Amino acid sequence: MPRQAPRRRPNVVLIGVDSLRADHLSCYGYHRLTSPHIDHFARGGTLFERTYSAHIPTTSAYASMLTGRDVFGTQVVALRHRGEMRPEARTLAEILKDEGYNTTCVGFSGNPASRGFDTYLTFPGWGSWAEGRSPKAQNLNEVTIPELDRLARRRQPFFLFLRHMDPHAPYLPPEPFERMFYHGNPCDPKNRSMEPVMAFKPFRDFFASWMPPGITDKDYVIAQYDGAVAYLDAAVQTIFTALESRGILDETIVVLNGDHGETLYDHECYFDHHGLYDPTLHVPLIIRYPSKVPAGQRVAGYNQHKDLVPTILELAGLEQPAALTFEGRSLMDLVRGEAASHESEIYLTECTWMHKHGWRTPEWKLIVALEPDFHFKPPVELYNLIEDPDENVNLADDRPEVVAHLRDRMEAWIDLRQRETGLPNPIADPGDWHGHEGVGPFTSSQQAYDTLHIGSSRQAARLQAKDAPDGEATPSASAKRQRKGPSANGQRKGQPVPTS
Repeated sequence: MPRQAPRRRPNVVLIGVDSLRADHLSCYGYHRLTSPHIDHFARGGTLFERTYSAHIPTTSAYASMLTGRDVFGTQVVALRHRGEMRPEARTLAEILKDEGYNTTCVGFSGNPASRGFDTYLTFPGWGSWAEGRSPKAQNLNEVTIPELDRLARRRQPFFLFLRHMDPHAPYLPPEPFERMFYHGNPCDPKNRSMEPVMAFKPFRDFFASWMPPGITDKDYVIAQYDGAVAYLDAAVQTIFTALESRGILDETIVVLNGDHGETLYDHECYFDHHGLYDPTLHVPLIIRYPSKVPAGQRVAGYNQHKDLVPTILELAGLEQPAALTFEGRSLMDLVRGEAASHESEIYLTECTWMHKHGWRTPEWKLIVALEPDFHFKPPVELYNLIEDPDENVNLADDRPEVVAHLRDRMEAWIDLRQRETGLPNPIADPGDWHGHEGVGPFTSSQQAYDTLHIGSSRQAARLQAKDAPDGEATPSASAKRQRKGPSANGQRKGQPVPTS
């Protein structure tokens, strides 16, 4: 009998979505229909209800997602990580390339975890009020679809990683999404809900660079975030349709995963992704691959970013390379019902605009500040997640015995991981994580408040200038450069893109 040709490995498409909180997708129970296409996609695959981004923000989150390792294994903990990621923490692109995959990365070449792709493409992924509505998701599609055509024509399997910048701020979805969930007056003088937001000095210039001049209603901004989710949803459907029309959807492992969530009007961490609260930690994860992943299944067990690489390798029929260490485990044991959950106690780190770590169990959340933060929050926070799931009542002073118990468990975990890896806890000394060389650790919240500044004061001042036409200013020089952006057709190796 003639030998059968070996079955080709499945393609892998990983859709990484920046700043997408799980509870604002309708398939995760949100009251607004923000994600009808993703909902349909989820019905064809398996949705994971309790996926957590343990290491905030983008830089450390993607490092874990793309290596199968925790923060001890990657040693990437800060937004402004300096240097390369440890070579022992090999990326999914490097692993798959060794297995004969052609690998392409769209919109992510500035991150230490972006190492190892054959091709890097960029797209305009930011914007401002002066530049108008921002078609970030469509910009990504315009460079992705031609690349998908190229990859599909080749004989080898491919790995395509897409880093979406909707709904990351600025929330500027184009028509009709900007009014899909809001029909009021965003500048109603009777509404004062935006006063504390615009009074927060570290962020107010950034907010002024993309929010409507004179905005007063927080619900408008939340609706813009939801509109950006709906816009992302429509754009992602274009990718699904492109795979289907090329006849390769069912032979492709398609994953949608958030790098972290977003705080909207929560916990005074306005419209950003800092704070170790669940709106920032809880992210969506949906996997579709009909030959191995059941359709319409929902998995309730806990899991983390570090579990994704082992899962993809198992689905692709690939063995874990002998020289590699993963802290994560394949999620297929949860899908098959062989395990109820992975670790339900999670070590948390944050090194964005605040420097903290913590410990989350199904019942409790402990947050410990390693430096005073610019929100003037207490150094220790404790929340009962059963009785207070929104984390509004700090019980640290009332329940010192719980604080001590959780701190002991957290410190024991840190000691264990340091012994296992022979490496320090990177959150303990992340250097000039705040971007101000020579300042060192903050010694007071007032120092942090006075030092940290996000956004352009010049651009904000011009946007508010009353002599500008219609209350708007022309784009600054930096905005013009940004609007020009990279060539939509060029394939560029190593070209940096924003990673915050």
